[in-house]
Amino acid sequence: MSRRGVTVWFTGLSGAGKTTLSCGVAQQLRAWGLPVEVLDGDLVRQHLTKGLGFSKVDREENIRRIGFVAEMLTRHGVIVLVSAISPYRAARQEVRRYIGSFIEVFVDAPLEVCERRDVKGLYRKARAGLIQHFTGIDDPYEPPEQPEVVCKTAEQSIPECIDLVIQSLKSRGYV
Repeated sequence: MSRRGVTVWFTGLSGAGKTTLSCGVAQQLRAWGLPVEVLDGDLVRQHLTKGLGFSKVDREENIRRIGFVAEMLTRHGVIVLVSAISPYRAARQEVRRYIGSFIEVFVDAPLEVCERRDVKGLYRKARAGLIQHFTGIDDPYEPPEQPEVVCKTAEQSIPECIDLVIQSLKSRGYV
């Protein structure tokens, strides 16, 4: 019998903790010998979606492409962990429908916390007008309406948040 794959989609502002959480979940799942792939938004943009900008149309196409890869892996029994800002609710809903086996994780951190965590200085550059279409500054972020998991990374520890995601996977029979 083959195992069921699933896509766990981490969404939230830049600096909210999406990559940290997805990598932590991946580490735990790999320790259990489970097939896991992480599709990190920054890395995907360097390779799979290179050439796309940050307009609404390009961001939606970026999410579609990530969703396409995630669906293929999910279909083959892989636990796919996507960490991407994915600011538009409709685009996330589209990939949810396309993939099917889907858990949305809202990595919820206030903008001011994300700005404090910003080691790359992206928020500072966006506020100075050096970066256009920056989510949370001059581009919107539409929070999920009914995510399966909410991780409040300004209030909860990373291990607590990782455990919430693992428990969600367990309760749905994926691990």
